[in-house]
Amino acid sequence: MFDNAWLNFAVTFVACVFVATIITLLVAWAARRVARRRAWPQRLVHHARLPFRTLVLLAGMWTAVGLAFPEASWLPVLTQLLSILVIAAAAWLLGALVTFATDLTLGRHRIDVPDNRVARRIRTQALIVRRLAIALIVVIALGAILLTFPAVRAVGASVLASAGIASIVAGLAAQTVLANMFAGLQLAFSDALRVDDVVVVEDEWGRVGEITLSYVVLDLWDDRRLVLPCTYFTTQPFQNWTRRGSELLGSVELDVDWRVSPARMREHLDEVLTRTDLWDGRASVLQVTEATGGLVRIRILVTASDAPTLFDLRCHVREAMVTWMQHTMPDALPVQRVLVTSAGDAHPAPARDASSQPGAGLFTGSAEAEERASAFTNAIPVIRSDEREPVLDRGA
Repeated sequence: MFDNAWLNFAVTFVACVFVATIITLLVAWAARRVARRRAWPQRLVHHARLPFRTLVLLAGMWTAVGLAFPEASWLPVLTQLLSILVIAAAAWLLGALVTFATDLTLGRHRIDVPDNRVARRIRTQALIVRRLAIALIVVIALGAILLTFPAVRAVGASVLASAGIASIVAGLAAQTVLANMFAGLQLAFSDALRVDDVVVVEDEWGRVGEITLSYVVLDLWDDRRLVLPCTYFTTQPFQNWTRRGSELLGSVELDVDWRVSPARMREHLDEVLTRTDLWDGRASVLQVTEATGGLVRIRILVTASDAPTLFDLRCHVREAMVTWMQHTMPDALPVQRVLVTSAGDAHPAPARDASSQPGAGLFTGSAEAEERASAFTNAIPVIRSDEREPVLDRGA
């Protein structure tokens, strides 16, 4: 009987392996047929070949053991072991299918091309969905493995009865973890933040390198990495320079002397921009924004296709304007004027002209000024020098 049982097991196992091989060959043949017209079946075979064969082999062994040794004393232990292995192989196969699906989605939406806003949004969502799906598969697989043990199934009823209290306790204990998880999902599906976005956070400028269910990694411009929790981006303000597009407007400010010629600077700015590929041609403005404190403030506005290009363009324009002013307009370079006098050189104060009268002001001195003041005085009486009685302003 012992020999017959093992002979039956061997025959049954070989038959199951044969059937599994036939199924695998049929699936591979169908994939190759489809792969002649499309490329994705070959990637599917690459991802799922090993976990699929492992699952089919374990299922065949489980079937062979059950048919060959139906009444063996050690059958429950071996059956439980095989069931655990089958659950693990099934989870492995599901994880491979999820990875294949997300890789297929990422392959169709490249981010190394211009105007990739939609691709970056889909990439961010696909990566978040992959991590969430794999986490759920692992949790469900672990739960299924635990349920194969009789002791766990025995306490299952009591666990379900106290599920309400347990959920409250778990929620309080994992409040931060759950908050970060939901914040990560919110970032992925609200399109507020995407992988490869250019952001300014905590006075640091960089790109979003990775978004997980708990944290966000920023690749800063100086090769540092800034890791922030997902809840930061849902509770704190931050700058997203590529929210709708990568084009940006930047400024270059120069403090120069009053003898500067803005018109000549404007002409040279046009020459500098036409000779560089950094400028995208959208806008170029040179304006005098301030003329106080002994200096004149010149502000130059230029545009570029993205943040790194804008930074280099600003540096290029600043260097070109400074060099040009040094050679062509040295008198316009910023200087500090200091008047040095002695006590004997002091000039007496000019005599006050008694006939001089103050000119018209913004709110006094003319009918228009007093009408302008009426908007602020309302019913306050305005006393005129040529009238004896106070007259209410017309604005009252």
